[in-house]
Amino acid sequence: MDLRKLKTLIDLVSESNVSELEITEAEGKVRIVKSGGNVVQQFVAAPMQAAAPAQQAAAPAAPAAEAAPAVVGHQVKSPMVGSFYRASSPGAKAFVEVGDQVKEGDTICIIEAMKILNEIEADKSGTVTRILADNGQAVEYGQPLFVIE
Repeated sequence: MDLRKLKTLIDLVSESNVSELEITEAEGKVRIVKSGGNVVQQFVAAPMQAAAPAQQAAAPAAPAAEAAPAVVGHQVKSPMVGSFYRASSPGAKAFVEVGDQVKEGDTICIIEAMKILNEIEADKSGTVTRILADNGQAVEYGQPLFVIE
């Protein structure tokens, strides 16, 4: 999807009473959600027209099988596609560390999407037992970021 078209759609959603917009085209699907005063955009690329569908099916199965038994507790998942940051700025202290107690609603990280910094809050109270993403790493929608017990 053309970047100018995407920017226009984001501007339209932010300036209107529309709270959510989803558009599917040949090159992918775009979902724009207005949450509070912020606009959050998600882009899902169209599936590749692959000559080797067996490789696509086999590749995701291996990491999921390895990671599934090791994760115990409540997973906080990414609500969008973007870049994961553990702190508000490069030199700042991380929002949370392993072993920290968090309350529901506490900011635990930031995900940058389309030059917008989105604070991600804990959706459960408890102790952070694992941090599953690296600082600066690109994350996908629904990707587990933290484990809280």
